[in-house]
Amino acid sequence: MSVVVIQFTTLDGIVSDPDGTEGTPYGGWLFRFGPEEIAGDRFGLGRTLDEGVVLLGRSTWEAFSRLWPGRDDPFSARLNAAPKLVASRTLTDVSAWANSRLVDGDLLDAVKTEQRDVVVMGSLGVVHALAAAGLVDEYRLLTFPTVLGAGRPLFPAGGPPAELECLAAERVGALVLTRYRRARD
Repeated sequence: MSVVVIQFTTLDGIVSDPDGTEGTPYGGWLFRFGPEEIAGDRFGLGRTLDEGVVLLGRSTWEAFSRLWPGRDDPFSARLNAAPKLVASRTLTDVSAWANSRLVDGDLLDAVKTEQRDVVVMGSLGVVHALAAAGLVDEYRLLTFPTVLGAGRPLFPAGGPPAELECLAAERVGALVLTRYRRARD
């Protein structure tokens, strides 16, 4: 089992409000380069979606549950069919998006005992909790050539240090897709 974090990020590491729905002054940076830059399986999830589980926090699940079920392209079909775990202290019903269920009990315990690969999309609070516990094995980042100077970063100041090894870097239009895994001792 491995934990793979998927994030859209700016050049200065900001991951918050990519679509502008949070109403921040810097939000909406994700769509400045056109939808074709992010369409399809840019992160190379393929088999991981077929055999693993997607882990989402409440806010990301709510946004995705409005967006993805109505899509039927190959990537959307895979994502819609994938089992989804939702980490939330407030949601009681996750029936709006097929194959979703609430994390039962403690998030870290649920991830530690999961037998399948876990893909975390967005869900910054979940990512920070998993990173603090040393549970993130790989980061797949799609970096936008934008510097915001404000917002919530993927790696916050004072967060746990991490030694990472670059597995790949590839230009995708105006963006760069990078894959990093936790360096092994």
